[in-house]
Amino acid sequence: QVQLVESGGGLVQTGGSLRISCEASGHTGDMYSMAWFRQVPGKEREFVAAVSGAGKIYFTDSLKGRFTISRKTGEATVFLHMSSLGPEGTDVYYCATHCDAWGPAPDCHNWGRGTQVTVAS
Repeated sequence: QVQLVESGGGLVQTGGSLRISCEASGHTGDMYSMAWFRQVPGKEREFVAAVSGAGKIYFTDSLKGRFTISRKTGEATVFLHMSSLGPEGTDVYYCATHCDAWGPAPDCHNWGRGTQVTVAS
């Protein structure tokens, strides 16, 4: 079982940047993929980005260029750096691992509790 804790969310102005983090504990011996999702109330969680244990990166097309994902080498910590944020970036961001599917209906075995990002207009 993997425990995931997100951090770094908060309030940011439109056009600003923010970096959120996710740290895994528990079964961290294998270098598995770690992924970010986001969700607004009443909607399905949406895939944002993922990085594999080998460092391969996957992104949802609409966020390429504004969001980046990175991972500490050899560690189960992943970062999501978000820039040029607009009000549509107001979401709860979740970290997940061991996903059988990223979308349209995410299917992951381990989820964090999420971190709220609010973009003020």
